[in-house]
Amino acid sequence: MRHVISIDQGTTGTTVLVLDQQLAVVGRGYQEFRQIYPQPGWVEHDTEDIWASVQAALAQALVTIAPSSIAAIGITNQRETSLLWDRATGAPRHHAIVWQDRRTADRCAALKAAGHEPRVRALTGLTLDPYFSGTKLAWMLAQPGLAEDARAGKLAFGTIDSYLCWRLTAGAAHVTDVTNASRTLLFDITRLAWSDELLELLGVPRAILPTVVPSSGTIGVTRGVPGLPDGIPIAGLAGDQQAALFGQACFTPGDAKCTYGTGAFILMNTGDAPVASKSGLLTTVAWQIPGPHGTEVRYALEGSAFIAGAAVQWLRDGLGIIQSASEIEALARTVPDAGGVLLVPAFAGLGAPHWRPDARAAITGITRGTTKAHLARATLEGIALQNVDILRAMERDSGRTLTELRVDGGASANDLLMQFQSDVLGVVIRRPEIVETTALGAAFLAGLGTGLWKDQGELARTWREQRRFTPTTDRAPIAEILTHWAQAVAKA
Repeated sequence: MRHVISIDQGTTGTTVLVLDQQLAVVGRGYQEFRQIYPQPGWVEHDTEDIWASVQAALAQALVTIAPSSIAAIGITNQRETSLLWDRATGAPRHHAIVWQDRRTADRCAALKAAGHEPRVRALTGLTLDPYFSGTKLAWMLAQPGLAEDARAGKLAFGTIDSYLCWRLTAGAAHVTDVTNASRTLLFDITRLAWSDELLELLGVPRAILPTVVPSSGTIGVTRGVPGLPDGIPIAGLAGDQQAALFGQACFTPGDAKCTYGTGAFILMNTGDAPVASKSGLLTTVAWQIPGPHGTEVRYALEGSAFIAGAAVQWLRDGLGIIQSASEIEALARTVPDAGGVLLVPAFAGLGAPHWRPDARAAITGITRGTTKAHLARATLEGIALQNVDILRAMERDSGRTLTELRVDGGASANDLLMQFQSDVLGVVIRRPEIVETTALGAAFLAGLGTGLWKDQGELARTWREQRRFTPTTDRAPIAEILTHWAQAVAKA
């Protein structure tokens, strides 16, 4: 039996899955690593911590198989997290600056004030925001000595996929795939190439950039990695949310998925051309893979709600209403509805399609009869209702009507939340057997890139549904809820 290794390098830890050709998970490893907060709003990672977590998770996952059975490795990663390392030694020259980091907010504001945002959006599909890699890199290059070394070609820049490829191949591969490149503010998503115009705008020398490669296909082979034989192809690369879209087999334009994690990340496949959003969404590259008629490129619209599972954590840690996140469903089910209570989970502002960083969480409709069960139910409903705003914006921008939504991530296990999401959207919700779809997508891409699976049709047939949720046919109460939700958002 041949196996695919999927390395899912996330924000707080690394997961490694070992999958066989029938997509049975036969090995699993996980290792957390530390978070570094130099000052408020700043978030960093030590790249040596990340590499150690990858090695530890690999060691845990590989105990069940013979290393000689590994056919390919796929990598998916926390996007936008940025780092610089020394080309000669591989040593990091600065801690990685994490996607959550806000230190470049002033630089982004200055670029907007100078009128650059429309052009940046036209080229990249992105907004000028500290979330993305470009201004993080510019900030690092402003530190003593780094700009000079960068211009001299002594440094390498990359997102986490680049760094792991470098380490796994002993420095032979300095690459990134199109999905990660499309999140840097430096990449022209129509030409699928680094943009000289954007490099000049942010003061980034081309010499430090990785080569951009497709998401599927061998980019190098392992060398000198403890526990892994030399010569294993690294054949799948994708940022985590694009990997989840691929792992959910959302191969047809109009297909969409939602990952319920700390936040909620929604992507819709929009086909072979980028769709410019008029609703505050992002346009991104979904994947680039070999196809029967040449290279296939797919684009996506993306919208993110900053808070999803984190709202449940607030009930636990901030209010003490529950002792563990898993208790919320049982508590919420003790009441038939939220009793008129609505919670807008704008604890970190409102993301797409509103983009109001000044917004704050709001709870409306509280009466003397409101209980902690009503608050629990309102929290779950608020998570679902903010996703309606995003998906309706996607329908408007894409001109496609959503027919179903595939779901994954930790909170997708909550049946009450999934049923309410189906009700308020008015579409079927489908939850797969394997909810770790980011890792699954990386495995899909690696297996395709090495011929383990022949095409997307074969992959689509391997996707297995664990449960589906069908919307209520009584739409009048739903319309009333959506009206009250819009009023609550306006207050927030």
